[in-house]
Amino acid sequence: MITPLEIQNKKFSKKMRGYDENEVDEFLDRLTEDYEALYRENAILKDRVQILEDKMKHYTDMEASLQNALVLAQTAAEESTKNAQEKCDLMIKQAEEEARRIIERANEKIIDIENQYQEAKKQMYIFRTRFKTLLEAQLEAVVTLCDQLEE
Repeated sequence: MITPLEIQNKKFSKKMRGYDENEVDEFLDRLTEDYEALYRENAILKDRVQILEDKMKHYTDMEASLQNALVLAQTAAEESTKNAQEKCDLMIKQAEEEARRIIERANEKIIDIENQYQEAKKQMYIFRTRFKTLLEAQLEAVVTLCDQLEE
């Protein structure tokens, strides 16, 4: 890009029937002033553009960081939910297993008590039968003894 200083220092060669030197110099002076103003404005605008690009990069980076944080938070929430569900499932499974064991032990006790009841019933029947037989034998002995005494 041409600089204002290059415009100001530009010299033209002279030719016959050439341009009016004063008019060219005045035009170049005005051109230099306008170009210098535009050059400065362009430099200021470039600085502003750079500042805005830096800010945009900063905000873009911040947005990316926020996106990452959001993704991490969402992942952590999903992981926490998954872990809680797994823990809940494990607790339910353990409770069901414990309930099954309790029911199994209760059924075993019921069977054991039923067996004891049947054994006691059997022993009672045996005792009753033996006692009845003993009483009948004793009664017969008493009757026989009474008969013998009467004779």
